[in-house]
Amino acid sequence: MARFINPFTDVGFKRIFGQEINKDLLIDFLNALLEGERRVKDIRFLDKELIPIYEKDRSLIYDIYCTDENGEQFIVEMQNREHVNFRERTIYYLSQAIARQGERGVDWKFSLKAVYGVFFLNFQLTQLPHKLRTDIILSDRDTHEQFSDKMRYIFLELPSFTKEENECETDFERWIYVLKNMETLQRLPFKARNAVFQRLEQIVDIAAMSKEDRMKYDESIKVYRDRLAVMEFERLKGVEEGRAETNLNVIRNLKQMGLAPEFIAQATGLSVEEVERLMAQNS
Repeated sequence: MARFINPFTDVGFKRIFGQEINKDLLIDFLNALLEGERRVKDIRFLDKELIPIYEKDRSLIYDIYCTDENGEQFIVEMQNREHVNFRERTIYYLSQAIARQGERGVDWKFSLKAVYGVFFLNFQLTQLPHKLRTDIILSDRDTHEQFSDKMRYIFLELPSFTKEENECETDFERWIYVLKNMETLQRLPFKARNAVFQRLEQIVDIAAMSKEDRMKYDESIKVYRDRLAVMEFERLKGVEEGRAETNLNVIRNLKQMGLAPEFIAQATGLSVEEVERLMAQNS
């Protein structure tokens, strides 16, 4: 039985990063993520309703919306599946956060605060090199010089992180290792290096949950697993449909060459009866 919560669930993700009482965890992670660029001293959680939510197409998306002491905003999400227009969705959300900063009247001079989108991905992005971190900025196509620092997208592909515990060199890598492996661990590593992991261990320990929180978590893990099962069924169904379409094309081509059903069966791995049935359906 797992000792620690699954951070890929709604309750698990928000227990770690979405509670006012535990905001030091999110601050520590953001500072590890942006080390050498800036340092967050404090954050304030914003109304989640400011982010448009489409329940029918959420694909297991858990999000947190906050701002730091300088007014710069962070949209932090955990997403378990890539879906249609996923990248456009991230652009839309950050654009909405930018647009909400507008003020009426001629006195406003478009003084914008930066908006950061931090997207934990429990999958690998398609049509991009598979790596842990992908940073997207507004820059000149030819010179690569940054045009503006007001919109920043950081995609974190957890499946692309392959380091073992003793190979983690930075606090950012240690955070990623813990989040990716949390549900299978019996102890949280790195506590001697950074006290935040000692605090994290107390927060994610299932045995330390109140009865009410445990009930919410159990329901969250059930929803998570049920949806993953549905997604896997859809994936296998798509594979099976693709295989059937491939076999059908092969059968058509071999039939046009005048080959007998017995030879077609050997070529496709199907039975003679199945070949004859498909040939009859598409004759």
